[in-house]
Amino acid sequence: MSDMSRLTGKSGDETLIEMSLNSLCDEDNNGFHHNRHDVDTDDSPHPQLDPSEVQGHGSCESLGPEVQGHGSCESLGPEVQGHSSCESLGPEVQGHGSCDSLRSSLPSIPSHHSGSDHSDSSPERAQTLKRTSTVTGLTGMCRKRALFLKHRSRVDKHQQSKDSVFFRDGKRRIDFILSYVDDRDGERKQERRREYEANLQKAGLELETEDKSESDDGKTYFVKIHTPWDVLATYADVLKIKVPFKKSDIPTHKDIPMNWLFTPFRLPDHIMNPEPDYFTSPFNKGKTDFFLIDDKDTFFPPSVRNRIVYYILARCAYNKEDKDKKGLKRLLNNGTYGSAFPLHDSRYWKASRDPNSESERFSLYKNWARFFSFFKEQPLNLIRKYYGEKIGIYFAWLGFYTEMLFFAAVVGLICFLYGLFTFDDNIWSKEICSEEIGGNIIMCPLCDKTCGYWKLNTTCNSSWQSHMFDNVGTVFFAIFMGIWVTLFLEFWKRRQARLEYEWDLVDFEEEQQQLQLRPEYETKCTSQRLNRVTQEMEWVLDRTAADLVGKVLLCWATVVLWISLIIACIIGVIAYRLAVYAAFASIMKDSPTNNIHVVGSFITPQLATSVTASCINFVIIMILNVMYERVAIWITDMEVPKTHLEYENKLTVKMFLFQFVNYYSSCFYVAFFKGKFVGRPGDYIYMFGWSKLRNEECDPGGCLIELTTQLVIVMAGKQVWGNVQEALVPWLLNWWGSRKARSHPESLYSRWEQDHDLQNFSHLGLFYEYLEMVIQFGFITLFVASFPLAPLLALLNNIIEVRVDAWKFTTQFRRPVAAKAHSIGAWQEILNGVAVFSVVTNAFIVAFTSDMIPRLVYMYAYSPGNDLSMKGYINNSLSVFNISGFSDDNRPDDGESPEWFNSSVITTCRYRDYRYPPGHEKQYTHTMQFWHILAAKLAFIIIMEHVVFMVKFFVAWMIPDVPAGVKARVKRERYLIQEYLHNYEVENLKIQLSQRNDDCRSNPGISRHEVLSECL
Repeated sequence: MSDMSRLTGKSGDETLIEMSLNSLCDEDNNGFHHNRHDVDTDDSPHPQLDPSEVQGHGSCESLGPEVQGHGSCESLGPEVQGHSSCESLGPEVQGHGSCDSLRSSLPSIPSHHSGSDHSDSSPERAQTLKRTSTVTGLTGMCRKRALFLKHRSRVDKHQQSKDSVFFRDGKRRIDFILSYVDDRDGERKQERRREYEANLQKAGLELETEDKSESDDGKTYFVKIHTPWDVLATYADVLKIKVPFKKSDIPTHKDIPMNWLFTPFRLPDHIMNPEPDYFTSPFNKGKTDFFLIDDKDTFFPPSVRNRIVYYILARCAYNKEDKDKKGLKRLLNNGTYGSAFPLHDSRYWKASRDPNSESERFSLYKNWARFFSFFKEQPLNLIRKYYGEKIGIYFAWLGFYTEMLFFAAVVGLICFLYGLFTFDDNIWSKEICSEEIGGNIIMCPLCDKTCGYWKLNTTCNSSWQSHMFDNVGTVFFAIFMGIWVTLFLEFWKRRQARLEYEWDLVDFEEEQQQLQLRPEYETKCTSQRLNRVTQEMEWVLDRTAADLVGKVLLCWATVVLWISLIIACIIGVIAYRLAVYAAFASIMKDSPTNNIHVVGSFITPQLATSVTASCINFVIIMILNVMYERVAIWITDMEVPKTHLEYENKLTVKMFLFQFVNYYSSCFYVAFFKGKFVGRPGDYIYMFGWSKLRNEECDPGGCLIELTTQLVIVMAGKQVWGNVQEALVPWLLNWWGSRKARSHPESLYSRWEQDHDLQNFSHLGLFYEYLEMVIQFGFITLFVASFPLAPLLALLNNIIEVRVDAWKFTTQFRRPVAAKAHSIGAWQEILNGVAVFSVVTNAFIVAFTSDMIPRLVYMYAYSPGNDLSMKGYINNSLSVFNISGFSDDNRPDDGESPEWFNSSVITTCRYRDYRYPPGHEKQYTHTMQFWHILAAKLAFIIIMEHVVFMVKFFVAWMIPDVPAGVKARVKRERYLIQEYLHNYEVENLKIQLSQRNDDCRSNPGISRHEVLSECL
């Protein structure tokens, strides 16, 4: 190694930072002055400089009077800024060997300010200037190196990489990180931190602080927290954390027929089952020898450790005078701390070199978070071990939901293909497209004044499109989805019960719910009350009846207000549709869209209105979502729920009610209101009764195709936007936040700084993931009769969603605090409600939105002849109106009707309804066929609902919620706990009795009965 500094990136897997002492051109080993308190006071050895090596060269003044006139080192000029090393300064400098040897030669350089004896052309003068320029350049290079060393003063003084999850001693594990920036005017914050950290140490936690000089930005302090065994044992006892006491003796692997078929979808067993299966029991600090404790440092996994630490942090006080001021959440809200998070155990793209680090993050990324693993099963046990049960149960539900979607998607695709391949049997579309039938049927104007008369065959394309979704397969698929929903929910209950047992969540609700009180609730409790179950005093929140009623009314009045706002927006969109349709009809009357390649012939005024209105509605939905989210959180906070579960349930109900109306209201309008209340020619119904906006009519092909369009735009748009937002936004924020640190060597870029640069995963993060999926579940169940391909779209989205969420959790977010959850919570009841409601909506869609029932009534009751043909259906379904009956407000303006229309020849027009023709004694009133069709629709709804509900309840009764194998395991575990505890107590009693018997022999005054009583 030469005396010159060598700063290299990496050699193999090791980072090389080799520096000679002679290369440090400033007063200390980092090139800058340090305050005494900034100096690392660790006992580890530090490299020391020989003062004789740098004496006289610690500042610009040491360079002699020849250079002082420049004012500062930076003002020495740009001549040498491009020199990255001494070697690059030319042969005239390299002989000096180092910066110090060059500085020692400075006094020998004549000053160019000493007089005017030398002319500009003198060679001595030129040589002097050249040497001065070289020396000043080298000084600038040394200062740049000093600046780098100050900025990267985190050179490993302890021969240990900072990409580690351990304290400086390499033994104590870092369980949690607190970070803060020490503000100049933050005296109150400093006092809070001092008191808070002192209280944490009193609680038994061990702290180690990384000075801001060690951080990348030079401003952030990091407080590392370690939890010793005694503290872990104490709080594991308090939180009733279940730990192993015996290895399971129940076989877990069953022989699956043709198991080799599933081999490509399997993951290695050590990934799927990172831990052996044990029988577990709640931890008891007084009986540690009862449990299988091999190593106290690794007995509690990191997820349990960070959960215990967070429990302490959330309840520790930070104010001496007011003990009610406590909790980490308050300190984060008031800026005392900038962030708080547990550490990832490694980088996600490579395993940690520390053999004591599990590198589970790397395993998750390699086997789960990469998109090309989309066909592989999820390592749920590893996810649970790393992130905790709450996140594990979410991915288990999402994976199971995606698996079940496969069956719905296959059946939906078959129904769609059935409609696609039965075009030739579609007689009514052939009649519409025919020049002899559809070309001779003149339809009444669809709007006042600006819409003209039109021929039925202009809707030929929309009629064919409608047949793909409106056919016999639609009825079958609607019934199938009603049964599929039941199977999905029942089988999920069984999967959830199995996970509850495997993840030690049995009886979690009863035992631990009260231990998860929200700190915000605890700080507002002012009185105590006897708990009837535990017979212990517990803190409760004093609330008067007036206060409780007032808050409830305010909260729900706010929800109703926002739902009313959504309805107002929907009415606005409807008004847009009514107003714009007339404009599109006027523009497209001469078919100018036919000039557009490929899609021009498919664009009609109805389609243009529907697509633009759907897009506007989607934008409104997104805007209202952002606004209402803040309001929902605010009113839920105001209610002060007692537990975290209660808080999430209250927020879930408020958000879902809002989202339900927000996302589905436009679909409900198209499905159940559009075209149902339009009146008839000469007696149209207008919006609000007084406006000039006439209610919309359906195409002769029906409103189902428009419902399909609305559903596709809102559903697909939401999914695409959601995935882009979930993946792109965190990645961009992380990319920008870590732009300076990406080039740092691994040993200098500390594990806590790497995680600090990631995005924070909020406590409502999973809430939004569930909400997104439940809204999607509503789309594929509530309106699936109009779009059989909806489950296929959902399946494709969810395949991407699982990997996007996995990638996001593993690479873009800090490690969340582990939390327990035994189920998906309130979402289960919401799914049940949506499932029941979906049977009703699909029955009404088939009956009133689809044309299936009118066609069946015509075929079986009104078709001519006995061949059950659909010939003549179109003519039968259209009523006749005398054009002379139009008022001036309804009649088209001059020039609006097409050229082929001659009012003297054409005296009638047709419209979609079942009414008597003009001249009939009951002209323009509903015919008997109308009432027959209405009766058939109502009968279909009743029959379909009863059949589906009967099948649903029968399936739910047949499938037990808890598998028999799980019940047997739970009973065996409880039996073993009792047996082992009994044997454990008996053995302890024998030991104590033997010890007391020895005391009795030495002291005959003590009776055996007294000894036994004392032991018991």
